[in-house]
Amino acid sequence: MLIDNYPKIELVGAPTPIEYLPRLSDYAERDIYIKRDDLTPLGLGGNKLRKLEFLAAEALQEGADVLVTAGAVQSNHVRQTAAVAAKLGLKCMAILENPLQEASDNYLKNGNRLLLDLLGVNVQAAQIGQSLTEQLAAQAELLQAQGFRPYIIPVGGSNLLGSLGYIGCAQEIAHQVEDIPDLAAVVVASGSGGTHAGLSVGLEHYLPQVPLVGVTVSRDVAQQLPVVDTLRQSVAKALGVTLKQPLELWDDFYAPGYGYTNDSGNDALNLLAQLEGIFLDPVYTAKAMAGLLTGISTQRFAQDGPLLFIHTGGSPALFAYS
Repeated sequence: MLIDNYPKIELVGAPTPIEYLPRLSDYAERDIYIKRDDLTPLGLGGNKLRKLEFLAAEALQEGADVLVTAGAVQSNHVRQTAAVAAKLGLKCMAILENPLQEASDNYLKNGNRLLLDLLGVNVQAAQIGQSLTEQLAAQAELLQAQGFRPYIIPVGGSNLLGSLGYIGCAQEIAHQVEDIPDLAAVVVASGSGGTHAGLSVGLEHYLPQVPLVGVTVSRDVAQQLPVVDTLRQSVAKALGVTLKQPLELWDDFYAPGYGYTNDSGNDALNLLAQLEGIFLDPVYTAKAMAGLLTGISTQRFAQDGPLLFIHTGGSPALFAYS
């Protein structure tokens, strides 16, 4: 599968490791591995860096001098976009919304939001009642009128170009799991859809026998399915591949909504920290790990055998959630 036709700048470098989790495996009575995409090397790590390798390359190709993006106050995506902008000598402008309507200083000033100030981001508060996509377009138009050359990076970096980053990750995984017999499934948090869509296309190509389970963090299946499927179909079409496997989404773990914590996610977060010394984040990976562990205990996985969890990062948000 050729993604070499698309411009890319090297930000991730060496493949992120896959580690066996012996104590969690003993606890769950099933072998569990983790793909450490929280260890990507820039801006405290995370999955968005793979997307930004392609998105920032196009921005540079177009002569942009400002990266414009949007997300929640505690957005991991915005933090990583800002770090990439700093590394490339670009300005960064971010529109931030407050999905929790949270007024505490801890949420509004700590965690990822603190890091945006350190990175010198121009932060604007989102307008209530208008989509972030519309606000990004308006902000880019305003910047152009001021003489800048903005490049819009969509929420989560989740478009066709950004999703290509997880085609490459799927290829990494295929090489790394050659010594793990009978891998039963890969589990990933499913949010803005780009990571899930890219993995879906890539794993179907490189590991067609291994199911991918997306654990939703913001929507039920009826809402999330078209988000991911539309994107993965566009990626597959661009790469000239045919998809045969349906998407598998679990939506039992996201309530009460995006950005909110819940008991099952908090339990999974505490468990992994205390058994393996690995920190999840409260918004994405804690809920996805809750899905994996519950899937084991309820025999929800279609196949027996080891499981692989994709750690997409986000631990700086822990400092905003007390």
